[in-house]
Amino acid sequence: MEIKAGEQSLVVDCGSGVHDLGEAFLKEGRRRATVLFTHTHLDHICGLPFFRPAYCENFEVRFAAGHLLADIKLRDIFERLMDPVLFPVQPVVFRDCAFHDLSVGEELVFADGLRVSTECLNHPGGALGYRFDYRGSSISIITDHEHGDQNIDKAVERFVRGSDIMVYDATYTAAEYREHVGWGHSTWEEGVALARRAGVSRPVMFHHHPERSDDSLDLLRNRMRNVCPVAEFACEGMVLHAGEVMAPVS
Repeated sequence: MEIKAGEQSLVVDCGSGVHDLGEAFLKEGRRRATVLFTHTHLDHICGLPFFRPAYCENFEVRFAAGHLLADIKLRDIFERLMDPVLFPVQPVVFRDCAFHDLSVGEELVFADGLRVSTECLNHPGGALGYRFDYRGSSISIITDHEHGDQNIDKAVERFVRGSDIMVYDATYTAAEYREHVGWGHSTWEEGVALARRAGVSRPVMFHHHPERSDDSLDLLRNRMRNVCPVAEFACEGMVLHAGEVMAPVS
């Protein structure tokens, strides 16, 4: 996912699509990006070795994560992923790159007024949610997250309150979830309910089950829109604008 705010370019996670995004950055002549990891399970970092800006001179990349144990650093994960038996080059060849290990609750402040805040999510191995606030608009990203932990759920509700857009983990339906408790994912039904409680304007369902076809996703989206007409299913290439006039979900 890419977040644009003024002159700032931020990326959330590095799945396979980050290769094409990196190429677009270079083609557009950009010179810096911040990459934030919700967590470092393989499906969220597999594109990292193919993110060409990290290898380029005169392109500043700041990597950050905040879900890891105290004795494990983000750069350690890069070293594991790009071990010589797995990949032909190692992170030492990265050029103008910096690594930042966040603390839960830490806030990043950018020069043009963009503020990025963080919150703990419920996922095996840990995960971090992000909220982007810029000139009165806000986007919250809540993936990979499983509802059901009362304390975390309350904190997440406070965290996303009033967001223009909330990207939410909807791997399962409510019926499917009963067979996947503890797997670290949620449902579109929970996403819509959270949006209502927290006054979110547009919930966007994300992290679809990998075995779903486009047709099955269309059917689920139609079911969801019967309940919440402004809700959306994320898809590749989708562009959403925070701050559009839209009433909170009711």
